[in-house]
Amino acid sequence: MVERRRELDRRYQRKAKLLKLKIKLAAAKDDREKQLILDKIHLISPWWTPPVANS
Repeated sequence: MVERRRELDRRYQRKAKLLKLKIKLAAAKDDREKQLILDKIHLISPWWTPPVANS
């Protein structure tokens, strides 16, 4: 049970961190800032891709 709790805690922490990074990405001003944030996101979740704008 302890191991399961650790796995869940890690998952919840990852989700929270990813949400924070997505908010920072949306507020990023220049391309360098965006790339740094994207690199951090890919460390946490390598298969994540930014949503495509429907314009």
